[in-house]
Amino acid sequence: MFPLKDENPSSIFPIVTWSLIMINLSIFLWEILTPLSYQQIFYIYGFVPANGISFGILSSMFLHGDILHIGGNMLYLYIFGDNVEDACGHISFIFFYIICGVGAALLLMIIEPTSTMPVVGASGAISGILGGYALLFPTAKIRTAVLSLGFIQLIYLPAFVLIGFWFLLQLGYAMLGIQTGVAYWAHIGGFVAGLILIRPFATRKRS
Repeated sequence: MFPLKDENPSSIFPIVTWSLIMINLSIFLWEILTPLSYQQIFYIYGFVPANGISFGILSSMFLHGDILHIGGNMLYLYIFGDNVEDACGHISFIFFYIICGVGAALLLMIIEPTSTMPVVGASGAISGILGGYALLFPTAKIRTAVLSLGFIQLIYLPAFVLIGFWFLLQLGYAMLGIQTGVAYWAHIGGFVAGLILIRPFATRKRS
């Protein structure tokens, strides 16, 4: 299942969501153009659990490994970020996003404290947005591409079904220890942080 768009209009222009998308794309362009290798960039600016709490927790949120990595993350941010920003307000949404990303990194550090593999990507923070969205808008319709019998079908799913399936997938991969190069525990940490934090942050009255 692959989400394409939600049927959940926002009452404000999501300037923070769009700014985050543009910042991530700009940094990814820098990754491509800089003479530094990806490995050098990730070890300098990525989050390494074995190093403990460091600046890398923040800087790693804006780095991506390839076009599919950033493309998928930015699509999810585009689909779900505007409504969560609408509920929180611009400034609160910034803090919500960052704290969810930090929560993602902290859980990964607890689960894999000796790992020296750098972790990069906005998916921890975006997982927090998914958690917040699922709690605030569980019945919002999400246009979703589904592969069925070799064909791609477009269907509408309630947000809690789509996001719930996504979370169970992350949890299953994490519990089974399946190695795909994805930090599943970070996704789980961000998602849980989003569930916990969305009510205190989502205090803006929608017009």
